[in-house]
Amino acid sequence: MKILVTGGGTGGHIYPALAFIRYVKEIQPETEFLYVGTHRGLENKIVPETGIPFTTIKIQGFKRKLSWENLQTIKLFVASVNRSKGILREFKPDIVIGTGGYVSGAVVFAAARMKIPTIVHEQNSVPGMTNKFLSRFVDRVAISFPDAREYFPDNKTILVGNPRGQEVAYMKASDVLKEYGLDPNQPTVLVFGGSQGALKINQAMVEAIPQLSKKNYQVLYASGERYFEELSAQFPDRKRWKNISLQPYIKNMTEVMTSVELLIGRAGATSISEFTALGLPAILIPSPYVTNDHQTKNAQSLVKAGAVEMIKDTDLDGNRLIEAIDQIMEDPVLRTKMANASKKEGIPNAAERLWKLVNETI
Repeated sequence: MKILVTGGGTGGHIYPALAFIRYVKEIQPETEFLYVGTHRGLENKIVPETGIPFTTIKIQGFKRKLSWENLQTIKLFVASVNRSKGILREFKPDIVIGTGGYVSGAVVFAAARMKIPTIVHEQNSVPGMTNKFLSRFVDRVAISFPDAREYFPDNKTILVGNPRGQEVAYMKASDVLKEYGLDPNQPTVLVFGGSQGALKINQAMVEAIPQLSKKNYQVLYASGERYFEELSAQFPDRKRWKNISLQPYIKNMTEVMTSVELLIGRAGATSISEFTALGLPAILIPSPYVTNDHQTKNAQSLVKAGAVEMIKDTDLDGNRLIEAIDQIMEDPVLRTKMANASKKEGIPNAAERLWKLVNETI
């Protein structure tokens, strides 16, 4: 079988696609894949390192307001559809899967026009513009949150979950915290704001650290490269702390997740798929800078389930953060209840479900 996968711009579109590819390669190694991205997107850095055959098209997104730049975008879209048709004729895929981002708009649209079976995968509870547009043309729509169903044609929409969750669901706790100067046997809170960090989370942590350093639980904080120097300069005595580890970035994030009791961060779809698959309670601070405020919608469904506590970005400060952490870390019964709710919300066999949908669609 030949499968063309396309999606990019952010890790939220790329990592689920790669998790699905890895799953299929494990169960059917003879399957051929081609990944189509853009030369400017994050996928251009991530995908080639995996060894998956990779090619690019040139495209850009539409502005939400009327703009002369949108005329250029339309021209690029038409050109990229034609370029996509050439790629499709050459690769001859049995099916095309789009995971979101502008690049998938052109490639999946071209495939649908050429009568090649197509699926789009939506990671968030509120879909992006590209997948909403494509849902009219594709054969099936795979969603990760039940709430997303209302945005798509009901007769072609199916809940499969996020393949990234299946990849981490069966990972076991380890001594990985030793790498960060922490005790693997102590209750630990993991705090991060994404690969680049988050300003508001960083500001709250600066306020909270003096008090957190006196707690009977540990804190591992990944500030992001851009804030690390500034943060380090504010705490020159940080090496004396026994229970706090400041890091610019955590390269083995999923392994660390298996070894902590509480996660604090944004409400991106990939992160949610990972910590719910592991059954981790969380405190989520949705980013207010994402399309359609979809991170808030992502978090709200988990709040309703009792799996997470949500703090609005505008309400976040050091005291509010400490109050939320203490409430969970000092109450083992509550923590266990949240962990069970989190595990229940996860869909650990998402890659398997998506693979089944592929075979049904072809």
